[in-house]
Amino acid sequence: MPELPEVETVRRGLKSFILSQKIQKIQVLCAKSFIGQPITGQIQDIRRFGKALVIDLDNGYSLMIHLRMTGQLIYDGKERYAAGHPSENFIDQLPNQQTRVIIKLTNGTLYFNDQRKFGFIKIIPTLEVKQDKFIQKLAKEPWQMTAAELHAKLQKHQKSTIKSAILDQTIICGLGNIYADEALYKAKIHPARKAGTLSPKETKNLLTAAKQVMEKSIASGGSTIRNYVKADGTRGNYLDAFANVYHKDGQACTRCGTTIVKTKIAGRGTHFCPKCQQLKEVSNA
Repeated sequence: MPELPEVETVRRGLKSFILSQKIQKIQVLCAKSFIGQPITGQIQDIRRFGKALVIDLDNGYSLMIHLRMTGQLIYDGKERYAAGHPSENFIDQLPNQQTRVIIKLTNGTLYFNDQRKFGFIKIIPTLEVKQDKFIQKLAKEPWQMTAAELHAKLQKHQKSTIKSAILDQTIICGLGNIYADEALYKAKIHPARKAGTLSPKETKNLLTAAKQVMEKSIASGGSTIRNYVKADGTRGNYLDAFANVYHKDGQACTRCGTTIVKTKIAGRGTHFCPKCQQLKEVSNA
């Protein structure tokens, strides 16, 4: 599943192609992939809430799009612009057997393809977008949150590991497995530490680290781990150029030379440096 930096990269890329175009017709090929009634209208903005994209129209309605695991958005106009799960669809004839929704625009067509049918497009009144149950559950993103707010939330989940806590989108929004590992490494915090043991200073360092690793990933076009690409169809290079621990198990830590290890925490593969991120249970009093 794409993480927040990848979805933000998609938002920025598609905005340059479809902003101000008019949706002339929406053709639904798979009922499971579309919630609501097809509408028309001019595109006024493309926003992002966590990992969901929201396309606002001038008629008071919006399209919420979630790519989930294998979703794709492919714009076909004077040139083709593709985002999502990489496959031959990016250069293939469209629509094809994986096309779920076709959105006819003024100067092109936007295809929503989804091999496994986990993604969706949902029609919502623009004024009700923030009240949607999917968005209502989301906490603030790292850029919107203060260290004090994050620390207070961690105290409500004292017995959870810090890795599971920052993966919880109701505590802090946007950190997926890759960036959780990277942020914890940068902040020198062991992923198995109990959330309630972090001091205010450690929490501030962690929040700062989360912002830094995600900003760097957005700038590089995202992580592209197996099944994600930038909005123009090319691959992001965060893992190759910037990642310190994720998928680096067996390699030497760039800070101290200790071998990076991989374990499982919160049911997720977790990478860390056993020397830089020593496990210590301390009081935050």
